[in-house]
Amino acid sequence: MAHTALLLLLACSPFPRLHTLQLNQRPIIGILAQETLDADHLLYGETYIAAPYVKYLESHGCRVVPVSILLPGGSSNLETSAFAKAAKKFYELALKAFDAGDYFPIWGTCLGLQFLVVCTAGKNLLTNTDSENIALPLNLTNAAASSKMFQKFPPDVYKALSNEPLTANFHHVSITVKAFLENEKLRKFYSILSTNHDRKGVEFVSSMEGILYPFYGVQWHPEVNRFQWQQNKCFPHSPKAVEVSFLMSDFFGNEARKSFHRFRNSQEERAALIYNYSPRYVPTSSYIQIYFF
Repeated sequence: MAHTALLLLLACSPFPRLHTLQLNQRPIIGILAQETLDADHLLYGETYIAAPYVKYLESHGCRVVPVSILLPGGSSNLETSAFAKAAKKFYELALKAFDAGDYFPIWGTCLGLQFLVVCTAGKNLLTNTDSENIALPLNLTNAAASSKMFQKFPPDVYKALSNEPLTANFHHVSITVKAFLENEKLRKFYSILSTNHDRKGVEFVSSMEGILYPFYGVQWHPEVNRFQWQQNKCFPHSPKAVEVSFLMSDFFGNEARKSFHRFRNSQEERAALIYNYSPRYVPTSSYIQIYFF
């Protein structure tokens, strides 16, 4: 599970922007595929996207486009893998676009947050942590209440985030708070919204957002609260956990609506949508349903 998170990148709107519109009412979000690591799954495809991420975004009213990567390697190394190389190109495009006045949000979940950290810092500052298969409440920082990510949470849900184990963690590397704060590039680029401690007491960054750029990252998995059901996994399913999942997808979906990137025509759009593929039921996988490419 620690290797099966991903980076979500805004793709496009299908139509030209109308000056009378303030939001894109037909948002499309691209999900970056990853290399297939499990040898047993390679017969299905060399790259994959976990189906819960697709459901998570569709539940807001977005459509999804799989973003392929070329020449897949053997692991999702955050510096050398095809995943990392493709993600870095989108990262650089998003910076350039935003600087030119074009809203281009990026979301990173788990591996996605780790990628954002490595890419922004220019080096790998991640540390091994004992944080696999554990649900935790968030230690929200002072910046969280006024953050774009959390500011619209209902008071009762926001309070529950700090008191109840509503966030599922499936990672064995993290960016520690100490390493984050010691790096000037990270301090200037992101605001820490929440932290957590692993089983051994190591404090790591669990939620962050860009201070200027619309880049967001969570070390936990908001999608599993609604779409994952294995009984041997710490997937929170309480009403508050489900609401947290909805609020997170709703937040980034609304960020996507601020972008008016588009395909050149409707035929190109239809050919790109994930509707052209069917998820495969893989009971031996952490993700149960997976799109393979």
